[in-house]
Amino acid sequence: MSRIVYLNGSYLPEEEAKVSVFDRAFLFGDGVYEVTAVVEGQLLDFVAHLARLDRSLEAIALHPPLTNAELRTLHEELIARNKVDEGIVYLQITRGVADRDFAYPDDAKPTVVAFTQSRPLIDNPYATTGVKIVTIPDIRWKRRDIKSTAMLGQAMGKQAAKLRGAYEAWMVEDGHVTEGTSSSAFIVDKDGIVRTQPLGQHILPGVTRRSVLRLAEIEGVRIEERPFTVAEALSAREAFMSAASAFVLPIVEIDGTRIGDGRPGPIAKLFRKLYIEEAKKG
Repeated sequence: MSRIVYLNGSYLPEEEAKVSVFDRAFLFGDGVYEVTAVVEGQLLDFVAHLARLDRSLEAIALHPPLTNAELRTLHEELIARNKVDEGIVYLQITRGVADRDFAYPDDAKPTVVAFTQSRPLIDNPYATTGVKIVTIPDIRWKRRDIKSTAMLGQAMGKQAAKLRGAYEAWMVEDGHVTEGTSSSAFIVDKDGIVRTQPLGQHILPGVTRRSVLRLAEIEGVRIEERPFTVAEALSAREAFMSAASAFVLPIVEIDGTRIGDGRPGPIAKLFRKLYIEEAKKG
């Protein structure tokens, strides 16, 4: 049976879902998106994802075409129709179809697309082994807080990591790590303090990052939202990343240098364990 996707109010087999070549996401990357994890058929951190979606839409002056309640129904319907127990739901909202012109069209109707991907999230082998990452220059635009569909810089970074045998790339600007191509970046410094970039237009406000900070406060783990350099990352006790579809993953090597003892560290393992426990509780 074909996967069912959502397109502008209809649930269709994926082969039948078509979007115009004049859609502004195709021509300009003029749209935003969200990815929400699913565990045991339930959406994780969905309220936070909706809040970030609203923020991205407002930033590009695009009026929400659906209410939050309608978006939740859409997600739950796709999960049910595709029998997703564990995986993700991808949602994309674009400015819609109009003849090619850089300025925003006055009367375009937004395009709404959503689909599911079933994949194991909890039993991720990288949680046991840890991952290797590399560092690359941050070549992206200045409004990284908007979850834009224009992801060429991140795609180039992910490909660079792949070619170097790494799982992820951390992007570096002005000597400091900003974030991963599809993740938030953390280190545990020599004093046992967890450090991550403060929020701003230079990074995406990660939803899972937000949960990690909340869990740290509950557990009494000290976190400082303060930039760190590549050199500080290489000498850290631990490093880890967070993302909606990866939860928390330990980093054991950066640019060929072993981090700590080269094994997943206790802080990363703690945050992953706590996050999954919360997810299963619903």
